[in-house]
Amino acid sequence: MNNLESYPPILRNCCHHYHHHHHDSNIDLIDDLAVIDLELLEQEKERFEDACKDWGLFRLVNHGIPLTLLKQLQEEAKELFSMSYETKHATCTESPITYFWGTPALTPTGTALCRGPKNFNWVEGLDVPLGQLSKFQPQLPTLDSIRLLLMEYETHLSRIATTIFKVMMKNLDLNNNNMMMKQTECCSYVSRETGMVRMYRYPACSDTSIGWGMEVHTDSSVLSILNQDDQVSGLQVLKDDQWLTVKPISNTLIVNLGDMMQAMSNDKYKSVQHRVRVNKERERISICYFVFPSEGAVIESPNYKPFTYNEFREQVQQDVKALGYKVGLPRFKHSQHF
Repeated sequence: MNNLESYPPILRNCCHHYHHHHHDSNIDLIDDLAVIDLELLEQEKERFEDACKDWGLFRLVNHGIPLTLLKQLQEEAKELFSMSYETKHATCTESPITYFWGTPALTPTGTALCRGPKNFNWVEGLDVPLGQLSKFQPQLPTLDSIRLLLMEYETHLSRIATTIFKVMMKNLDLNNNNMMMKQTECCSYVSRETGMVRMYRYPACSDTSIGWGMEVHTDSSVLSILNQDDQVSGLQVLKDDQWLTVKPISNTLIVNLGDMMQAMSNDKYKSVQHRVRVNKERERISICYFVFPSEGAVIESPNYKPFTYNEFREQVQQDVKALGYKVGLPRFKHSQHF
């Protein structure tokens, strides 16, 4: 099958055949992100704190996920995305799995919130709510392979997210200062039931001025854990008013803090602004795990009115529909400025 046929029709105008022999020659790859060893997290408290406060993301090593599993997920995702658009559209929209393109902004049922020319994203993806994965009976063998791999992957991701979050709680002294954050309730703020994985494919495009793979945003999560292509760059983060491109490095994960973590930390920690640049020569696959609070968990801190993640999500969706963009945390500040 012609590779172009695997893309949604509107993306085919941008895509071209990418060349595996090319190196990623694009600009300014950074490798000075804080490298955090999961096994030494408490011993590296100062470096970890600085990363959370100054960057809002870090590179995680010694994470305990087998490299074979990370690579298998990447390969299965590539195989799935290489199928024709019509096949994906027909078979990857069975609840709970949602196939999407042109925007990452979806309702809880998987409907695109907006996909207009002003905020079109050059991306296609698969949305997988992990709490419902065991009930999923996919028709495609590739989807079934992905289902089985993700069930294994989720056990590792949940362990990593819980470990990181507990150390954050301790560093922020939330156990003592905030009644909602007693250690016994930790798991309700990094809930396995509400966790989700998104698989993304960003097409190669010779004209990178056509738009963004994903426009500037912050994640609404507590934490987001990224297994990115180890050859092709694209993720860019905002640091000190400069956009920096994160270098892809094999067998590492990129962890970024989301809006829920910034609110829980009372703005001590940073929900990082990031975007994805389209690559001129090669398509890029990334797989991101998003961890959220449980349905009824209340976010409380001095700078914010008490709210649940569900209330936050509903407000974001209202704003995206009405304004065309996410307002996010400023909506929940005691004094609103946006």
